[in-house]
Amino acid sequence: MSNSTDDTSASKHRFILFVAGMSVKSGHAIENLRRICDKYLENNYDLEIIDISRDKEQAIIHQIVAIPTLIKTSPEPKRIILGDLSDKAKVLKILNIEE
Repeated sequence: MSNSTDDTSASKHRFILFVAGMSVKSGHAIENLRRICDKYLENNYDLEIIDISRDKEQAIIHQIVAIPTLIKTSPEPKRIILGDLSDKAKVLKILNIEE
C-alpha cells in the first residue's frame, strides 16, 4: 500500500531515472531511489532507468540537461529532481511521500 499523501494509493507511482553510464553518481541515484521506493512505496511503483549514453533521443525528448535526473510521472503532479537522491527527506518531500 502506498504512503502517498495525495490520496492516490490505488495509483502506481511511476518514475523515469536518467543516468549516464555507471558513474558513481548514477549508481548512487539508482541505489537511493530503490531504497526509498522499497521502503515507502512497498512495490507500488514502476521505475524505468534510461542511460542517456545509449539512448540520447530520450534525453532530448525529456529535455534532460543534468545527470542523474529523476522524473515522477504519476501520480500527478509531475516532479523533477536532479542529483544522486542522497537527501532522503528532500526527496520524500518533493515526491509527496510521507515518512
